[in-house]
Amino acid sequence: MIKHVVVWKLKDHAEGKSKADNARYLKVELESLVSKIPMIRKFEVGINDNPASDAYDMALVSEFATKEDLVSYQNHPAHQRFAAILSRLRETKIVVDYEF
Repeated sequence: MIKHVVVWKLKDHAEGKSKADNARYLKVELESLVSKIPMIRKFEVGINDNPASDAYDMALVSEFATKEDLVSYQNHPAHQRFAAILSRLRETKIVVDYEF
């Protein structure tokens, strides 16, 4: 099994919306991927509640059966569409993938 963890720091304002509005929008969009991409085993999306200045704004913790399933997820058109939207709304991201 592969665990795929991603955290994002969002722009304060992007696409005419606040960080909070964009975080809520991104959460809904991410969660919709579960019904579109069959390789997803587990998918948990959270919006940060920690006010620390060095905290990131959102997190995704997901699981896949194999590395190949993770790659298929990342190349899936629905994920690619989401990634294009996210790239306009985020400042930075951190990714960790590991076997468990």
